Amino acid sequence: MQIQAAVVRAPHAPMSFETLELDALRDNEILVRLVATGVCHTDIAMRDQAFPVPQPIVLGHEGAGIVEAVGRSVTKVRPGDPVVMSYNSCGHCGSCQAHAPSYCHDFFGANFAGQRPDGSTPLSSGGEPVHGNFFGQSSFATYSVCTERNIVKVPADAPLELLGPLACGIQTGAGAIIHALRPAVGQSLAVFGAGSVGLAAVMAARAIGVTTIIAVDLVASRLDMARELGATHVINPGHMPDTVQQIRAITGAGVDCSFETTGVMKVLRQAVEALAPRGRCGFVGAAPVGTELTLDVMDLMTQGKTLRGIVEGDANSEVFIPAMIELHRQGRFPFDRLITFYPFDQLNQAIADSEAGRVIKPVVRMP
Repeated sequence: MQIQAAVVRAPHAPMSFETLELDALRDNEILVRLVATGVCHTDIAMRDQAFPVPQPIVLGHEGAGIVEAVGRSVTKVRPGDPVVMSYNSCGHCGSCQAHAPSYCHDFFGANFAGQRPDGSTPLSSGGEPVHGNFFGQSSFATYSVCTERNIVKVPADAPLELLGPLACGIQTGAGAIIHALRPAVGQSLAVFGAGSVGLAAVMAARAIGVTTIIAVDLVASRLDMARELGATHVINPGHMPDTVQQIRAITGAGVDCSFETTGVMKVLRQAVEALAPRGRCGFVGAAPVGTELTLDVMDLMTQGKTLRGIVEGDANSEVFIPAMIELHRQGRFPFDRLITFYPFDQLNQAIADSEAGRVIKPVVRMP
């Protein structure tokens, strides 16, 4: 069948809107008609080759839509079901078997290779292969194919066009707090970077009873939003350059947990230095391949600090996405406040606005 898709053909170049051919479904595949797709920093990083994904490729990995058709072996969903598509995983490695699919042993192959496990791609243009299957979906398109591994059925009355960001960015921020760092009620947290991931962390921290929540960012409007969503303190390093000192002035010994979202190594070091003894720092920022971090080893060791990477918020999407939808329904997780909608054909503008800090979480609506 023919679909409309945004194709990346060169690093740093605008995506081109093209008519592509989508293969017939295989037995294990699911056809989804997209309603809306979130724009994530990972899409921008992959466009610009921070990680060498193949090109031409259709990106997009926060897709929400309606199931149109299913292959013969599919039992999880059926046509007409509203769904969200999240990250992909193999299903049979040690991590997947241990219910930790975000640490799938083939995470990069399953999500960034731009092809099915057998090396094929479901997309083509005039006979030329176009890489698809990005995060098991390539959802910057009017239609997408995925599998049971990365599809989540959502309630019929849920606001479907809002839900795509739950698949990655929002899931990553909220899950990092709830599943990975796990601050206790009454503890403290510093969030470095108040974009969609950082603000999801702020909302999650408030929801679980963290009482001191410090947001750090250079953009004043994002700090204002952080306060509205639950931050008790905000720090703008442009106005108060010694961020670690500022955090210690607020907390005394430092924070129990810190969460770094920017991918800037200077900031990640600050997030570690701002910890109290036995504090825990998690980071998700997508730094270029080969980036190295320098730390004071004596500080890390003698203070009993922990530093760990976090992928997709340690979340099992099948469980966590419905939980976030329910928290939103209860008014305890207002992630909709982060979203700005664009028509699909304004995707490049949405990306530009995101890069410039004019919006927090762009979502493109399909025609």
